[in-house]
Amino acid sequence: MFERIMFPTDGSEYAARSEDIVMEMAKKFGSTVVAVNIIDDKLIYPFEVLEDEGKSILSHVSERGQNEDVKVEEVLIVGSPTHDMEKIVKKTEADLVVIATHGKTGLEKLILGSVAESALKTVKVPVLLVKKT
Repeated sequence: MFERIMFPTDGSEYAARSEDIVMEMAKKFGSTVVAVNIIDDKLIYPFEVLEDEGKSILSHVSERGQNEDVKVEEVLIVGSPTHDMEKIVKKTEADLVVIATHGKTGLEKLILGSVAESALKTVKVPVLLVKKT
């Protein structure tokens, strides 16, 4: 049903719940998980720090995939999480996006995080939003 499931992750506690769901779906459908970490091009932290954090987050997803017999591809890119989602979906050839409704931002939007909202508005494949608990 879904061959390639894109899982944008920032390593937050909210993303962890999405990770649980994406792993279960991948096992059920025999899908490849495309774990994506986007280094926000607007952040002022040193690039190396953000790159190391992104690699660590993606490595965690890959290790879990190995432990659960799920194929995981890692994608670490620099861009805008809110503006580049559709482009990333196309490049990764994903046919489903599983994303947390909220992430690691300092200010939470009232109903829906800006990255999840952007995915809903711009992505042409199905989007599964995972609510924070």
